[in-house]
Amino acid sequence: MTRIALGIEYQGGHYCGWQSQQSVPSIQSALQSALAPVAAAPVQLTAAGRTDAGVHSLGQVAHFDCEHERSTSAWVLGANSSLPADISVTWAMPVPQHFHARYAATARTYRYLLLNRRARSALAAGRALLVHRALDVARMQAAAHMLLGEHDFSAFRAAECQAKSPIRRLSQLDVRRHGDWVWVEVTANAFLHHMVRNLVGLLLAVGRGDAPPERAAEQLASRRRTTGEATAAAHGLYFWRVHYPAAFGLPGQSAMIWPGDAKEAGPA
Repeated sequence: MTRIALGIEYQGGHYCGWQSQQSVPSIQSALQSALAPVAAAPVQLTAAGRTDAGVHSLGQVAHFDCEHERSTSAWVLGANSSLPADISVTWAMPVPQHFHARYAATARTYRYLLLNRRARSALAAGRALLVHRALDVARMQAAAHMLLGEHDFSAFRAAECQAKSPIRRLSQLDVRRHGDWVWVEVTANAFLHHMVRNLVGLLLAVGRGDAPPERAAEQLASRRRTTGEATAAAHGLYFWRVHYPAAFGLPGQSAMIWPGDAKEAGPA
């Protein structure tokens, strides 16, 4: 039995999310259907993160077990020949049996993309959140700094979140601007349901001037989601990268280098 790890990109706008559900299209189901003919058997994928409906991914990682030997190019080209245009397998490689896409990850990074201008974009529709009012990135970054570290993030979790503990360790929360584009990048050991979108909702309120930067510390301390700002829309969110121990030797990013990213591509 061989364990195979995959790198996956997708646009989430037409799917109910990663996880398979009856009667609605999902990323997982599309991939399993495309991989089964190559594997000559049903395939069951386990992903690093279960993204929600409408959320995109640059760096999703998943694994599955297969009894038949195939070349890495066979997995990539075979799957992509059957996948819709908005899902792509970017790499495949054999990994040790103790590799687990979810539990072997040491951290995960999400990025939220904002277009900060009055005119809508024909190219970014469904892939970035359009914000008409000017955003003060310095204020947003000041608020973000107050959320770093290990905390109880109950005030930033969805009511339906099933995580046993609300404690998470936030190691990065950066807000950057390049022209009309603003993005929020966040890295943590793990995330609660809707946590990133709720963090972005708070930062948007601060950036627009509707709340002071100190609102971040107040909301965090409240531990109550009912005190929070509106949840940011799903279509601006990207599951950007999964971090694993270097010993696994997984490939780094190879596509979608954005403004300011030229020095960021590297090992996963």
